[in-house]
Amino acid sequence: MNNLNRDLLVMFNQELMSPQAIEQQVELLHELLFSVERMENLAAAHEVIDLNKYKVINKVLIVRNTIRTQVLKPFVFLNCKN
Repeated sequence: MNNLNRDLLVMFNQELMSPQAIEQQVELLHELLFSVERMENLAAAHEVIDLNKYKVINKVLIVRNTIRTQVLKPFVFLNCKN
């Protein structure tokens, strides 16, 4: 698995879990985050609200391009549908 450089704060009770069990749980957490943070899943879980045009956009291509832009236009928002 490709481990990204990220800071995770994982709190476990060390008395109840062995170091190998803790390492396994952290690896499972990395796998879960890797699948959730894919662009397809992010685009499916978000929508674009454009108050300039009074539209809510759900098209995956437009949502994906909006996520990739560094700076959004004024009054254009990403909304999580969850």
